[in-house]
Amino acid sequence: MSEKYRIAVPSVNEGGLDGQRAGHFGHCDVFTLIDVEKGEIKKVSILQNVSHVQGGCMVPVNLLADNQVNRLIVGGIGMRPLMGFKNVGIDVYHDAERADIRPVVEDLINGRLQMISDDQVCGGGGGH
Repeated sequence: MSEKYRIAVPSVNEGGLDGQRAGHFGHCDVFTLIDVEKGEIKKVSILQNVSHVQGGCMVPVNLLADNQVNRLIVGGIGMRPLMGFKNVGIDVYHDAERADIRPVVEDLINGRLQMISDDQVCGGGGGH
């Protein structure tokens, strides 16, 4: 598996691989970005989230697309941004149970995380 990709995880506070996930992607403090190559974590970086009052839910979609993200792990997401991620070619995976970033990322790398289905989306408003 010689695949290279970048995972984004919505995070609270300063984020990082040993940080905590944010409940809803659009309202996170930062995105923890994890570069994976040949099944191994090569680099972890932090991307500051931007306010999306102007431009709505597509602002974080475009931010992540502009930063070469290929995969996103969320605990909750609305249908509009989910469709936006599909349009820009970012696969969205779902795990609503665990707050720790590292085990969820390891599950994605090892093929144990499912892509989100349309019936798992939120109504919006950050209620998740």
